[in-house]
Amino acid sequence: MSFDAYPSLRRMWAIMIKELKQLRRDRGTFAMIVMIPIVQLLLFGYAINTDPKNMPTAILSQDNGPFARGIVAGLKNSSYFDIVREAASEDEARLLLQQGKVQFVVSIPENFGRDIVRGDKPSLLIEADATDPTASAGALGAVGGVLSQIVREDFRGALAHLKGTDAPYQVQVHKLYNPEGFSRYNIVPGLMGIVLTMTGVMMTAMALTRERERGTMENLLSMPVRPIEVMAGKILPYVGIGYLQAGIIVFTAKFLFGVPIIGSLWLLSLALIFFIVCNLALGFTMSSAAQNQMQAMQMSMTVLLPSILLSGYMFPFAGMPVWARIIGDMLPVTYFMRIVRSVLLKGSGFVEIWPHLWPMFIFMILITALAMKLYRKTLD
Repeated sequence: MSFDAYPSLRRMWAIMIKELKQLRRDRGTFAMIVMIPIVQLLLFGYAINTDPKNMPTAILSQDNGPFARGIVAGLKNSSYFDIVREAASEDEARLLLQQGKVQFVVSIPENFGRDIVRGDKPSLLIEADATDPTASAGALGAVGGVLSQIVREDFRGALAHLKGTDAPYQVQVHKLYNPEGFSRYNIVPGLMGIVLTMTGVMMTAMALTRERERGTMENLLSMPVRPIEVMAGKILPYVGIGYLQAGIIVFTAKFLFGVPIIGSLWLLSLALIFFIVCNLALGFTMSSAAQNQMQAMQMSMTVLLPSILLSGYMFPFAGMPVWARIIGDMLPVTYFMRIVRSVLLKGSGFVEIWPHLWPMFIFMILITALAMKLYRKTLD
């Protein structure tokens, strides 16, 4: 047997050096190797929070007495409630809940302080947006402790007898839109956004890179077509696929998981077209910028991971740190997640979803313009 038949460390070393040099030239892959663990550490270490704090809360107070002010101050000082609005009416408070601008509405009735002094035990109403049970569970569980602390501090002197064994007022909690607290009511509708993001971005991210690797890009460039025509022709089939996937998810959610469909499916279809085009245009942009299918796949992963973790799909959006919410607000799936849950579970109309619809429209325009610019560079 000759010497060449045995493995050679020198030859293996030469191949390894060649591979490292090739990896160094592929800056996109090298950047992904470094960035993916860093991004995952930041996301899993800071952004993921199963016990969210500082949840946005609105106050609807019809009593400006010392007891009402003490309750508001106690909620502000707690780590679970962040008083962001003072609603002027019940309609305004309900609209804030429907639009997802607040997680809780605390209603203090008229003559609240007088009824306490009389021993009538007035009711304090807390309405919670329970579409995401995780977002409201921690705060609602802490309400008893927060209010007990207020009773100990405010009921002194002549009012000390009101401490007693029972609270001087009753706390009524209304869990709206998902009173049973079923997690599937939150997860299954949100899954529509994740599935459409994964398929839309990944499928179109391969579009142009596949043409280059198969050698058919020259044929495409020789055709008398404009860049917008190429882009439209490549993404339109996937629009139909997106609607098919959305239909399957809605059907399964209704008849398999029992998710209520309260709102208009036509309104959801309108939001779908914006969301699907956003994802497809984003994938086309990555496809234009990437040199090969591997790079396109790596670029798509930089969108998929934040879409799952920072959109409010798995973890409450309001409980994330500010920097994570800023990133989440840049993703169209964040707004679509709110729309689909709002339409299906809350029965929201166009007015309620508009604050989440127009950012997707702006994103669609900007990402389409960027895709056209990058595609023209490939033509040059």
